Amino acid sequence: MMFKLFARCALLALALYPGVVNADSITLKLAFFSSDRSTAYLAAVKPFVDAVNAEGKGLLEIVLYSGGVLGRDIARQPQVVLDGEADIAFVVPGYSSERFPDNSIVELPGLFRNTREGTEVYTRLIAGNALRGYEDFIVIGAYVTEPATIHSRTAINSIDDLKGKRLRVNNSGEAAALKKFGALPVPVEITRIAAAISSGTIDGAAVSQTPLSDYGIKRVVTNHYLLGTSGSPLALIMNRKTFEALPKPSKDIIRKYSGEWAAARFIESYDRSDDLALEQLKSDPKRNIVFPSSSDLDVAQSVFKSVVADWLKNNPRHQELLQKAETELTKLRTAPTISQ
Repeated sequence: MMFKLFARCALLALALYPGVVNADSITLKLAFFSSDRSTAYLAAVKPFVDAVNAEGKGLLEIVLYSGGVLGRDIARQPQVVLDGEADIAFVVPGYSSERFPDNSIVELPGLFRNTREGTEVYTRLIAGNALRGYEDFIVIGAYVTEPATIHSRTAINSIDDLKGKRLRVNNSGEAAALKKFGALPVPVEITRIAAAISSGTIDGAAVSQTPLSDYGIKRVVTNHYLLGTSGSPLALIMNRKTFEALPKPSKDIIRKYSGEWAAARFIESYDRSDDLALEQLKSDPKRNIVFPSSSDLDVAQSVFKSVVADWLKNNPRHQELLQKAETELTKLRTAPTISQ
């Protein structure tokens, strides 16, 4: 009789709490909307999961639910965490701009040169509690991809060729820049880009090189105009209430493999993937690879400055955000390298 009562109590506890708790360990559910073979997973999620599970044996375990098992709608992933359907989720803040209004600072075109700059600044802004929208979350990792370039079915050989093209965008920064180039920006989740291009809904997409293979985009485009716009912010977030309810040793493990640690793994992995993706494009004779001319780069920089100027006018808070981002960017660019 007592055993049955204990069993019922245990089942009730499992139903009430987001982490699956037993006498020995705590299990946390992690939602990932796509394949666990994608670079986004391998760079942003897997290092954290592997490190926590290795150190937390008998104490803490993270169980992956990939392939959209806990929801394929990318924009809804933050709510999946808040509703307790998952304890941790990989999110694309650009699809939820109303929830993360200050993320526009890391979406500005022309601000960051590469993955390292974007990811490091985003990570530091999060650590300094500079961005609204994250109050209900613990941010395990804050990442920014390489600046997106243009990939299309029809040839784009210059900025002028962007006029009238319907191009997928990830966020408002990309949209503002492409609109000033004369393109028609269309928000499309990354998992739906290939289908949208195939159906003719859009002519191409602004996306970094790495996802071209991961999401089947390379199969439907053969033209690549490598004008960098802005990177796409990504984040691995955890329900704050769930985190605060954990025992201190479990919290310590999660903190240990978050922030700068997670950023460093992402930068290394994503940079390597982007380099490989670019080399694959260059080696394929069926592809039309175009690097922007010096005059196009000048035009682009002028447009990017105009986008930033418009953004600054939209909200008095934006000047403060830009100052913080530029301060961190200056620190990065002037810091001595390890070899020095």
